[in-house]
Amino acid sequence: MGERSPLAILSSQQNHLPLWIPVAFAIGIGGYFSMPTEPNVIVLSALMFLGLVCVVAGVFARGAARILVLAVLIALMGFGAAVFRSNMVAAPVLAWPQTVNVEGRIVGLDRSSSGRPRITLDRVILYGTDPSRTPERVRVSLEPDTDESVLIPGARVLGQARLSPPSAPAEPGGFDFRRHAWFDRLGAVGYSRTPFVERPGKSGFGLSQALFKLRLHLSRQIQELIPGRDGGFAAAILTGDRSGVDPEALQDLRRTNLAHLLAISGLHMGLLTGFTFAMVRIGLAFVPRIALNVSSKKIAAVVALVAGAVYLGLSGANVATQRAFIMTSVVLFAVLLDRPAFSLRSVALAAFVILAIRPESLTGAGFQMSFAASIALIVTFDRLGKQEWWRDSGSLAWRASRPVIAVAITSFVAGAATAPFSAFHFNTLSQYGLVANVLAVPAMGLLVMPAAVVAGILSIIGLGAPAFWVMGQGIAYILNVAGFMSSLEGGVRTIHAGPSLALVLIALGALFVILWIGRLRYAGVLPVFAGLFLWMSAERPDILVSENGRLFGVETGAGRVVNSEKGNSFAASIWLRNDGDGASQREAFRRPGMERTRGRAFISVPGLGGFRYVGSKKPGEEFQTACKTDAILLAPDWKSEPDGDCVFIGRNLLRREGAIAISIVDGRPVLDGAKSRNSSRPWTRDHYRSAGN
Repeated sequence: MGERSPLAILSSQQNHLPLWIPVAFAIGIGGYFSMPTEPNVIVLSALMFLGLVCVVAGVFARGAARILVLAVLIALMGFGAAVFRSNMVAAPVLAWPQTVNVEGRIVGLDRSSSGRPRITLDRVILYGTDPSRTPERVRVSLEPDTDESVLIPGARVLGQARLSPPSAPAEPGGFDFRRHAWFDRLGAVGYSRTPFVERPGKSGFGLSQALFKLRLHLSRQIQELIPGRDGGFAAAILTGDRSGVDPEALQDLRRTNLAHLLAISGLHMGLLTGFTFAMVRIGLAFVPRIALNVSSKKIAAVVALVAGAVYLGLSGANVATQRAFIMTSVVLFAVLLDRPAFSLRSVALAAFVILAIRPESLTGAGFQMSFAASIALIVTFDRLGKQEWWRDSGSLAWRASRPVIAVAITSFVAGAATAPFSAFHFNTLSQYGLVANVLAVPAMGLLVMPAAVVAGILSIIGLGAPAFWVMGQGIAYILNVAGFMSSLEGGVRTIHAGPSLALVLIALGALFVILWIGRLRYAGVLPVFAGLFLWMSAERPDILVSENGRLFGVETGAGRVVNSEKGNSFAASIWLRNDGDGASQREAFRRPGMERTRGRAFISVPGLGGFRYVGSKKPGEEFQTACKTDAILLAPDWKSEPDGDCVFIGRNLLRREGAIAISIVDGRPVLDGAKSRNSSRPWTRDHYRSAGN
């Protein structure tokens, strides 16, 4: 077939094929999550048969043909892993919103976005609800003045709460909290109606509860030793307890692209285990008998691995920390096996392990940004390491400045690699993020985490206070950097939401450029540009309506204008953020173009006609006239459809579709409902809610 044939080109890639295994596996997982309906028995049987065919074909195939067959087989395995995981976590979801007496064991404690204490309960009892329909887990926001003596890990508590099923997206195609809750086995969320009280009786206190209690105890001790906002930050990065984080400081960290310092992720795990590894190895070097007869490097790797495992347990072992520990473990095991510790193969192995255990991680910002940064940094410093000018250790000035330059390169490369994912998930790009990271990250690595390790060791003998003080000084510096950079004008640029396909094209194109061998790798630039074009050319809906129909927003020349100044603030913030609009709900409310009276609103939509909102429960005079004069009538409490040719959005349509997006196509409104998308997936089905309809 010739040396330049596609099969020959594919065969030339065999040395890099292991790096493509997690990519193929991820493609299968992505295929499952992108399906509009849950695969039925016929589809699953067909895929299993295809998998068997691939196994048989792989035995007899050779060369490039075997590579293609294995790629298909691995993708099918990824699809199957996602199906298996989705069914393994299946648990009841609350049928409909209700006020109910709820009892359960406290297994999680944090704070809501409004600052209220929030508890997660398992072993739940909903009084008046059949046990077979009772959610596995429930999350409840408590009153701000809740007695903290009740909030004891592992304690059984009782109180009255207003609970609802996990919410559908604020707009069609938006973030689906239902899917996130499904994989956390979280079947209901809500807020308390009365103070919760401790319920006497056995709660089944196991290892996880013991670690949870220890975490909170350590968190409170840390905040006593490091008071104020610095202590809240310290507790968050050491124990995972973010309840003490100052809201203003958190906002500054987000605006300056420093929020990753707060989340226990690869950076923290790497710094802690790296410092432990270095200290153990240096310490062993002072003992000649050990240094000359055993591998101090391997002993240090084992100690660092144990330190990472302890940190994993004490920090709550959330998904991000698990991911960080797996990646760190791969690196340390590579040291034990005398293999290159930092390589693309190590990253590929870590990605495959994580996806095999938690396939849903693929869709999360944490997984995507973590691996994007890791891959980009390894490739960059691998190529730098091959440059003679970089390795040159001639002048003292160069040796002194190279670590600073390395930090700047690290911040730039990591920032550039994660920028598309940050923009996609959070709709923001920090203009001063690079500068803020260059200034703040060294303090994290050279001061905060080393001091934390020393404080942990010295605390055993009651001498940890000085080290905690040093840690607090480093944190204060980081928060001051964040506050200063956040105060600068134009620090954050907003980006409008793009389709998922755009991010997929960008990611796959970038991976092709990195992983492919030969000049053909530059063809990966084409899907990157295609993804960017698809993203930039994506159009936002002309009209958005909230799930309860009480809030709507219409796109105008001045931006989206909304009918309410305060109500449904979460939906409003999501809409404006997805528009790439930095305005607040109040600012969007004050934009011109909408006429409002009590319980009424009207706006003329260019290219369509009138959009009228009627908030009254009983139809008035609008019932006979609105649909004859306006293009769209929104009356969320009306069941009956009025006469006329308008598009009527009433109670029945909202219950069926949830949030609604309306686009004007050739002068006609085209509706898209949030609930009708993926309506038969496990996390969107109404099989637990049918009794409430």
